[in-house]
Amino acid sequence: MNTEITVKSEKIFEGKIINLRVDTVELENQKYTKREIVEHKSAAAIVAVTEKGEMLLVKQYRKAVEDFLYEIPAGILNIAEEPIECAFRELKEETGYEAKNIHQIYEFYTSPGFTNEKVYLFKAKDLTFTSTNFDEDECIETISVSKEEAKKMIETGRITDSKTLIGMLHWMNFEI
Repeated sequence: MNTEITVKSEKIFEGKIINLRVDTVELENQKYTKREIVEHKSAAAIVAVTEKGEMLLVKQYRKAVEDFLYEIPAGILNIAEEPIECAFRELKEETGYEAKNIHQIYEFYTSPGFTNEKVYLFKAKDLTFTSTNFDEDECIETISVSKEEAKKMIETGRITDSKTLIGMLHWMNFEI
């Protein structure tokens, strides 16, 4: 087993959402190297399917990629919040829908080569629209798409977000 032993860890930046640290590690061959690690809070993401059998997506501007992206509803877990609680909260905040049933499908790391960010992916059914409650820094448009529309969005490159691709592919290939 090829493991890396951390011999030094230096915090470079502490932010609201992420921290950055540089670890010096000893490799199995007794050589040393550095690993830049982005510490990121875990998140919950939701594959929400309406009574019409359509999936809810949110369209929002993402500064990191300088573009509008279509994504499944998602958000960062609050301190001491369970992933399922976050899923209920984020679905309501971002789409205005409440779900009677939410169940976890998967959990995965977004990019473990440099970050510890974990996403808990849920499916939500039996939705009822109430009202939206966006965070003050969110400008979101909610749309719903059929499986055919989702497939076209993937094929034409309109879906580029990994959690959304995972959620859509699950929805299109497995019973939800």
